[in-house]
Amino acid sequence: MAQNINPFYSSQNAPSKAAEEKQNIPKDNHAVSKRLQKELMVLMMSTEKGVSAFPDGENLFKWIGTIIGPQDTVYAGLTYKLTLEFPHSYPYSAPIVRFATPCFHPNVDAVGNICLDILKDKWSALYDVRTILLSIQSLLSEPNNESPLNPQAAKLWSDQTKYKKHLTEEYHRALNGDQQDS
Repeated sequence: MAQNINPFYSSQNAPSKAAEEKQNIPKDNHAVSKRLQKELMVLMMSTEKGVSAFPDGENLFKWIGTIIGPQDTVYAGLTYKLTLEFPHSYPYSAPIVRFATPCFHPNVDAVGNICLDILKDKWSALYDVRTILLSIQSLLSEPNNESPLNPQAAKLWSDQTKYKKHLTEEYHRALNGDQQDS
């Protein structure tokens, strides 16, 4: 015998995961766009050296970021492009950030994914594009070898001379490959 269940009553007792997630999503994209415009202005006015980001064309939800390798590290003098994709639930959800320029690093995989806690489980709505880029720049000089996405880089990290040689070779190979594709 079939049993009638009031869907309104059962959903009140056990809210779905989708309903819980919707509580964090702004009603429209206007608030997100306004936040991203504000962050763009902060970045443009910033005196921060070595990091920058701008929307990729007209789409305010996709940005291109640039990080210059920190001084006194194996990354000094190298420039990396990143892509930032902001969900419509930003800033309550972290953006998807990837290296567009290949980056040999213990916490970056072959396709540019980054293992960084603030982009995953430690995300906070208080973070902005500037703090993300500065955190990634800091990660370049202080990798987390306990959680490598690139085991080869993690293994080489202890010998900075060998690491720098391999890093430089890969960086220039990637740049020359990009120039040939153009």
